Amino acid sequence: MSSEFNALQSQGTWSLVPPPSNQIIIGFKWIYRIKHHANGTIARYKARLVAQGFKQEYGIDYQETFSPVVKFSTIRMFLLVALHHGWSILQLDVVSAFLHGNLTETVYMAQPQGFQDLQHPSHVCRLHKAIYDLKQALRQWFTTLSTFLLSRNFKISSADPSFFIYDHKQNTIYLLIYFDDILLCENDSHFISSLLQQLQQNFHIRNLGELSRFLGIDFTRTPGGYHLSQQSYVEQLLSTAAMSNCKPLATPLPAKWSSSPGLQIPYSQLDFYRQIAGSLQYLTNTRPDLAFALNKLCQFMHQPLICHFQLLKHILRYLKGTIYVRLFLPKSDLTLTAYADSDWAGDVTDRKSTTGSCIFLGSALLSWSVKKQSTVARSSTEAEYRSLTAPAIVIIWVCRLCADFSIKLSSTPL
Repeated sequence: MSSEFNALQSQGTWSLVPPPSNQIIIGFKWIYRIKHHANGTIARYKARLVAQGFKQEYGIDYQETFSPVVKFSTIRMFLLVALHHGWSILQLDVVSAFLHGNLTETVYMAQPQGFQDLQHPSHVCRLHKAIYDLKQALRQWFTTLSTFLLSRNFKISSADPSFFIYDHKQNTIYLLIYFDDILLCENDSHFISSLLQQLQQNFHIRNLGELSRFLGIDFTRTPGGYHLSQQSYVEQLLSTAAMSNCKPLATPLPAKWSSSPGLQIPYSQLDFYRQIAGSLQYLTNTRPDLAFALNKLCQFMHQPLICHFQLLKHILRYLKGTIYVRLFLPKSDLTLTAYADSDWAGDVTDRKSTTGSCIFLGSALLSWSVKKQSTVARSSTEAEYRSLTAPAIVIIWVCRLCADFSIKLSSTPL
């Protein structure tokens, strides 16, 4: 806690002022976390001071809040481009990232308990930096970092606002931003050293070396490509659901759903259902085999029945049996291929159809989606044509992304 407080002081995060009579004074909270290495061992104990941003009022102490993050499809494309050129990928972590964002609004916070100024115990903190959990903190940090990169001749991708490109005098750098985590690859190790030095002069950057674990996903590079695994996330999820020792199943959903009257009553533990179903959605970043099953379950988040909870347990038992399954992104040719399909009136409650699509770059699975169609299709042909629009839109976006990566597709997308 002392090191966190000293870091806040050294950054000039706030200044002490008498409490204003007509302004909102928000509270604070200490958050404690244990950071782990990829092998599960403890890396460090961390304390973080966060503001109670839920007490802020729009138009008074915050305005805009939106901040972009890189898409997972862009991350997969990034990996494939690095494989294609034979480049290594560096991972950077920004320490106390939000403290680098300067506030443009006037925000007051109470002094942290146990660290009050002895000469002015009744004063409050007027924040100058975007402390964690302020509503505008993410936006201010992204604005600060993107302004720095643009001043160094980087350009923002037209397809993804969190993807930055430097292409000057045969030096190329691709940089991705996900909050305070940064990925970058380049064609000149000497030039990247200069950029890292500039970043460390302006921000507190930790160089984590070669990409190994990013956003809870383990990345393993082999001569043939990248393996993406969320095994530790699955183990933690099974432990949370108290199903670590359950019997495994071979399919994510049963062939037929039970229609027993005893299963058609509301499930009482709504928060638990929503927690597990919401956590499962993050697994679809490396497990496309779960996309259809989770699409079905998440349609009942508002009022799940016992039969829906049984299906949720079925998915968890399937994960138990496929805990080692991972997504493989191989090094391959740069041809773009998409597949789409749909059922017709497959949902027995509203007779809407479901679209499934996937897009490959060479033999690597780049993007996938399962979604219920917004209106009822009056024929199977209409349902199929609607299923074509989803991958067509994504293909147009991927082509723009390929242009930003300087990828020349060898043929027209099929």
